[in-house]
Amino acid sequence: MGYLTNDEFFAKLTELFDQRKGKDHGSIVLVQKRLSYDQPLPESTSDTIFPDLHPPKPMPVLIRATNAKGKERRQNKIKISTVVEPDSLPSFFDKYAEVCKSGMTSLKPRDRSKRKGKAKKKKGATATPVS
Repeated sequence: MGYLTNDEFFAKLTELFDQRKGKDHGSIVLVQKRLSYDQPLPESTSDTIFPDLHPPKPMPVLIRATNAKGKERRQNKIKISTVVEPDSLPSFFDKYAEVCKSGMTSLKPRDRSKRKGKAKKKKGATATPVS
């Protein structure tokens, strides 16, 4: 599957969050990395151990999202990705943050009460009175 346009990506990402709404388990994985293929890199010198940290021009960013299905349910896995050019990064990330925030409010929070109860019991058991 090829890359989606930014607007198509946001529409699919919203759908991905909506699919998780109301379910009691599941994950959504969001990945961001720079797209560095076909980019000329400066030579390594004693001053620059990692020459790819300072590219000659800004690189585009690859954004991916998936519903993180395992091997057993791979046919149900949804993968979406888009490439964002450096000049449109601020506007993209404003919209991206808005979509992620609205999607995450619809997700069910994890029940951590069991873990907190166990921690309190351990803490109470280890404390011994001093006489």
